[in-house]
Amino acid sequence: MTRLDELKSSGLKATLPRIKILEVFQRTERRHMTAEDVFKALLHEGADIGLATVYRVLMQFEQAGLLSRSNFESGKAVFELNEGEHHDHLVCLDCGHVEEFYDAEIEQRQRAVTVSRGFELQEHSLSLYARCTRQNCERKGAK
Repeated sequence: MTRLDELKSSGLKATLPRIKILEVFQRTERRHMTAEDVFKALLHEGADIGLATVYRVLMQFEQAGLLSRSNFESGKAVFELNEGEHHDHLVCLDCGHVEEFYDAEIEQRQRAVTVSRGFELQEHSLSLYARCTRQNCERKGAK
């Protein structure tokens, strides 16, 4: 199923702003984008879509399950395509770079903690905040 089909099947009409915003997420190499990032990408393409429309469409996409939203240390909402696979995030405190990861042991431990305390886990998100220790990190000083 294409994203356009997903858009239609989610009950949202395939308007030009929705299509353009969805295309930004499909084309970009960046997995996590703020509304401002999306707006800048649209401006770069020459699309005449206002920031208020970008915010509104991102909220609609999140409600429809097309996008997932995270709130990292910056306090800004960051969106990514919802590809149906759970992952956690590692966020660099120096430059804000976000890396996704999945660790089966962490997932198992979280479920065990939940059950041991009398709960049934429905969903969760884990964000680890750290400083990059790579000597040759190309993003150092980029913030």
